[in-house]
Parts: sequence; structure tokens; C-alpha cells
Amino acid sequence: FLLMSTEEYGLEITNNGPITTGAQATVHASLSMKNDSVTSNLYHFNWIYAPLILIEKSERRFNSVINVTGEFPGTFPVSVWVTHRNCWLCRPVARNVTVLQITEFITGNLTIAQIEDSRFITHGSSSSTGAVTRISFCLHDPSNYFKSASFVYNWDFGDGVYQITKEPFVYCNCSTMGNRTVHLKVIAEWQQIGSIIHERETVQKTGDFTTALELLDAVKSINVVGSRETHVMENLSLSLHINGTPPLALCWLIKSECIPLEGEKCHLVVINGSCYNLSHTFSDAGRYCLSVRVENGVTMLQTYHEIKVWPTGIHPAFFVLLCITLVSVTLGLVLYTTFRSNTQQKDLVEVADFDFSPLSDKNLSSHSESRCGQICCRSCFLRSSQEAARESHELLHSFYKPVKMYTV
Repeated sequence: FLLMSTEEYGLEITNNGPITTGAQATVHASLSMKNDSVTSNLYHFNWIYAPLILIEKSERRFNSVINVTGEFPGTFPVSVWVTHRNCWLCRPVARNVTVLQITEFITGNLTIAQIEDSRFITHGSSSSTGAVTRISFCLHDPSNYFKSASFVYNWDFGDGVYQITKEPFVYCNCSTMGNRTVHLKVIAEWQQIGSIIHERETVQKTGDFTTALELLDAVKSINVVGSRETHVMENLSLSLHINGTPPLALCWLIKSECIPLEGEKCHLVVINGSCYNLSHTFSDAGRYCLSVRVENGVTMLQTYHEIKVWPTGIHPAFFVLLCITLVSVTLGLVLYTTFRSNTQQKDLVEVADFDFSPLSDKNLSSHSESRCGQICCRSCFLRSSQEAARESHELLHSFYKPVKMYTV
């Protein structure tokens, strides 16, 4: 539509074209005042629409509507100017023009929608592989010109597959990624009374339509690779691996809790690959959550990654390791002490108390011989001494008491 105005008035004009030959188009004009000080008067709308045929005209205080039709295809200007009703020869207060397009073919357009959760979601000309896609034809017929017509739709999906339907839509489940062009030929037939011989005749109109279909892989998974623990003022690096067809719109945000990402309140980046590296430094200890949302025009996927931030100092794992070491050493000492005590008790032997003093002070001359005899026949002396000692002395002393030592 066009909007032409003066300093005090504005005039807007629109039409609902394009239309096919024989159908009716509606042209609407609306007058507005920019200045409140302008006195509201009655106005008259003057139309120029030739060579179109006027079907109907209506006019109100600040609006006017006309219905026109055309028997020939082409582009036709339709203009209007507004004057005060009681002053036909006065200068127009506003004027404007619009262009109406008339064609001999059927008018309409193709739309592509993807079925998600029993709903039809439109992503322009894009759809995801493996998902059910509906391609629909929307007939543009504002005056119900084709109300008695029957339609046949011939579909060409651009991959060697053809289909003929009586409904203005088809469903497809395409598994091959890439770009393709979908062609549609629409045929409409109906009967009407001829203008010359006044007999019923069959009228047919056709229309050819084309749309691009871009098949992308859906975003199937987001894998966050990296540590779930870090320290205050340490740089945490994470890697995001995405299974989906680029380009990808990636949005990430780190908060104290996991939240769904909506709108643009996040760090938004566009990547042309399947991997993205991010880094972040925490200033406070606590629990955090990394929220990630990825979409590629046909699907959207969101995931979360929890992060524990410890205060600056020794990591709790070192304390656990230290405690395990201390317990192990203590247990080893206890076992060693117990084993040592048992070994000492098993090594105790009986010690006899013998009297190796000389037999007589009178035999000094034979002292050397008797000494020699004691050395040579020590086993005899020990055997006789042990028998005598058992009868008069206690052979073993109590444990942990010193043993008496004798000099021979």
C-alpha cells in the first residue's frame, strides 16, 4: 500500500490483490488528520480505476471502499483523491494511488510446516530430516471466485518423487539432507453459463508454484566436555560438542541454578561447526549451572551442566587422601608392635644359675689342672651342676627381669 499526505492530512490506500481474471478485488482508502486543530468536515472520495470495471462502492466519513474486476491480465493503477464535500472545485486535501495486479492464472502460495508435538511449526523454507513435513498450498481467493471449482494438485518433490492429490497439502518424511525445489501445478475446473450462447460450459484455470525446501539435521545432542569442579579465580574451560547441521545459534548462561533460556538474555553466538569452546572465571564459591541452548532453524535443544566452585586452598580430595594415609600408618604401627611382642615372647630361654667357684682353697698347686679340667670337661660339670641346681634353685626368672651374670 501507499501513504501520501499533506501537512494536515494523511491518506492510506490498500488492495487485496493479486487476483485472477474475472475475480473481484477490494480497494480501501482511509483519511486521517495529523493536526487536532483541523476542523472535521464531510469529505468526498474521488476514484479513478479505468479500465477496470466497478462492481460496488461505499463511502463513510473518513473511509471509502470500491470493488473492481478485470477481464484482462496486467497491472492497473487505482487512484483516489479527497475533497471537501461542499467544495468540488477546491484543491484536494489528500491524494494517493495503488497498483492492482491481475493474472489469468490461479493465485496463492506454498508453505512448509514441521509437525512437533502434534503441532505445525513453521520455519520458513527449512525442515529437519526424519521429521514429518507438511507442504501446503494456500489459495488466494478474496472474492470466493473458485467456490464451485474442483481442484487437482500435481506435486513434484525434486528428487524424482511425484504425487497427485485432491487435497491442497501433502506429507513427506525426507531422510536425505540438502536443498531441493518443490513444484506444484494446480488445476481448477468448474461449470458456468456462457455469456454468448448461454449454455453451461467448463472453465479451467491453472497455476504453477515453486518453493525451496532446505532439509537440515535436527540438533540431536549437546555434549559438555570438561570438569565439574574448579576453584575461585581459576579459569574453567569447557568444550561443547553439538550433533546437528550448522549454522547453529548457540546461547549459554551460567547462573546459580539451571533455568530454561528464552529470548536473548544469554551469550549468543553463531557457529558454523559442531564444536565451541568457552571459558569462565568464578569470583565466589558455591554451586552453579551452565545452561546451553542450541538451534539451527528447524529444531531447538537445551542441556545443563552443574559446576561446583571451591574456595581457594587445599582441595577436599587432598584432605581425604591425608586421612587415609594417617589411618594406614597408624594401623601399620599397631600391627608391627603386636607382631614384635609375640616374637620376643617366643625367643625367651631358661638360664640356670651355676656356682663355678674353686672346690678348695687348699689345692692351689693343682689350680691350673682343675681349671683345665673345668674347661675340657665342661659338659660334665654342666650336667651335674644342672641336676644340683634344679633341686635347690629356681631355674627361670620372671619375665622382663635382668639375668644374673657370673664369671668363671
